[in-house]
Amino acid sequence: MKGTSAGEISVLLRAWSEGDEQALAKLTPLVYKELYRAAQRCMAQQEPGHILQSTALVNEVYLRLAELGQVYWRDRTHFFAACAQSMRHILTDYARSQLSLKRGGQAEHVTFDETLFTFQGRSVDLLALNDALNALSEIDDRKSRVVDLRFFGGLSVEETAEVLHISEDTVRRDWKFAKHWLLCELRPGHSNGK
Repeated sequence: MKGTSAGEISVLLRAWSEGDEQALAKLTPLVYKELYRAAQRCMAQQEPGHILQSTALVNEVYLRLAELGQVYWRDRTHFFAACAQSMRHILTDYARSQLSLKRGGQAEHVTFDETLFTFQGRSVDLLALNDALNALSEIDDRKSRVVDLRFFGGLSVEETAEVLHISEDTVRRDWKFAKHWLLCELRPGHSNGK
């Protein structure tokens, strides 16, 4: 991705939005590696033996994007923000389906701590995280979006600032607040506001 300019990707995204299928063919190899890296970070948080692998997760993202139909992509960051949110939903949907297969059994509880945000190979209770992020978005949608972009999308502070049109310092403050808030929400025994 380093050899490709964000401007080139943005131009191709806009051309694809306008129906240019050749733009999509040129775009796919340019964004695939970055999407794959984000998927690897997400999958590193899953239990060993998870049915989805990084490649499958990227493919699912592409399928969901195709289902959206005609979308106007403003730029590269808009596209990657949508992909990050899609990865979150795919993994959450999978976790829900696994829970329903257990016929009401309880999902394994995994303690959520700050090291999860550094992607150190620990599992995340995606259903609890999703519920907590939904609750956070009701309080402060921007902070929830920062978590989506950083945790699920793997975007840097700079990229997150660009997507959300805020300063890097604001991203850092929001990230710090959101991590603390999520740690409290996901603490064993916390009722998650229910």
